[in-house]
Amino acid sequence: MRFGRSPTTNISVAIRIEGESSTIFEGDVFTSPREITTASGGTHECDGTNAGQNAVAGPTCTTALDSASGSQTDFTYDGTFDADFDDYFITRIAGDSQNDIQFWGLLLNFQFTPVGGCQQEVAVGDAVLWAFDAFSKTFFLRLTGPSVATLGVPTTFTVTDGMTGIPIAGATIGSDVSDASGHVVITFSSGGKFTLKAEEPNSIRSNALTVTVS
Repeated sequence: MRFGRSPTTNISVAIRIEGESSTIFEGDVFTSPREITTASGGTHECDGTNAGQNAVAGPTCTTALDSASGSQTDFTYDGTFDADFDDYFITRIAGDSQNDIQFWGLLLNFQFTPVGGCQQEVAVGDAVLWAFDAFSKTFFLRLTGPSVATLGVPTTFTVTDGMTGIPIAGATIGSDVSDASGHVVITFSSGGKFTLKAEEPNSIRSNALTVTVS
């Protein structure tokens, strides 16, 4: 049985897809409850009411993935469908496929979702993260700092674990490294717009932060 849909079902959410060696997608998409079709799983409803999880249908983490793949980029994805679970198990996004020890993980607002991607509904302001090899990583990096900087003046950015908020030492933004407080001090030598991301070997790379230097 499928329930009625909310009057407001087409919403904008942030979605980030972190592949094995690079960011596959990062941005805002409009998404709504819908049928999802994958090569391995076929076509099924994906509207939050899967497995009776929500009484009213709405957009989900997996519809956000579907919207990202269809609207702004040309990457594809695949997943099997478990009829008992009433949900997809995402097995590949772009060129990164699961194997015996590495799988795709799903987080909402930096926390692992307790249910599958078609069961987990999303709201305006939510941040969806699909991360490859998520279950073997220690941290899920979050990068914060100013969006403007002055040429030649040291500017401080902060790297934390998005899940717990603790500062992360040893993360890199280019050639600059975070200290024990998670701070990275960068002195820009040229003007323009720069996109920063933090990385650390045992972590999922951070969100992007765009800085205008003048």
